[in-house]
Order: sequence, then structure tokens, then C-alpha cells
Amino acid sequence: MMEKEELARKKFIEGRNCAQAVFATFAPELGVDEATALKIASSFGGGIGRLREVCGAFSGLCMIAGLVRGYTDNETPEEKTAHYALIQELAAKFKAEHGSIICREILQLKKEAPTPPNPEARTTQYYSNRPCERCVGTAARLCEELIKENKK
Repeated sequence: MMEKEELARKKFIEGRNCAQAVFATFAPELGVDEATALKIASSFGGGIGRLREVCGAFSGLCMIAGLVRGYTDNETPEEKTAHYALIQELAAKFKAEHGSIICREILQLKKEAPTPPNPEARTTQYYSNRPCERCVGTAARLCEELIKENKK
């Protein structure tokens, strides 16, 4: 397992949400301090505010992709197209390992099931029943690959 993947998993196990674990692991080397990274990513845990929509680990990966290869020029549709193609490629890789990028689908929850905003206690039972740590690991590995590829 790669060093950053281990660090992201550790951050998750220590109580960071899935998006924070991924984004805060890589953001400092890309110019965003850890405290700011944690704040930015705080809304994306639990599939965005525990709505069980887009997986937080995947959201963290997308934020890193934006820092690494994002666009800023509204007048250049080619850059936007290239970036969206990158995100779709990353989504395909993530889906290949987890079946989806949707939190509720990864967790095998019913769509209608309401999810209260309060986070669940991080117990041994919590970790044993969730694929979230693996999702964090996958997202971190994909971040590492993206950063390494971008340096070439």
C-alpha cells in the first residue's frame, strides 16, 4: 500500500469524514493548508452532508483532480472538456472497484431511507460494516497516480 493511501485511511479511522481523509492528505502538497482542506471537504462526507449522494471519498478525489488539472479559463471549452473527461475516467476506475460513485449504493441503503444529519459513532462495529475505508484507499491511490502522472 502506498504511503499516502495509508495516511488517508488513517485519517478516516481517526474520525475524519471520507472526503476530508482524501482531500486533506493531498491538499498541502498542492498549496492548500490542512486546516483549510478539512474545512473545504467537511460538507462532502456521507455522500454530501449524509445525504448519501456522491461518495465523499470520490468527491475528495475530484477536488484533488481540480487542484492538479482543473481549469480557470471560461473561454476555453477544450480545457473544460478535458477536465470533465478526466473526472469521467476517474469515476470509471472508482466504479470498477466499488460498483458505484453513489454513497447509498456503495453502502447498499434503500433510496427512501432518511438519513439524519448526526454522524454515527465510530465504533469497531461501524468500521466492520462499512466499505468506506476501502473507498478512501481507492480514492487516495487514484490521487497518487494522478499527481505522479501530472509531474511527468
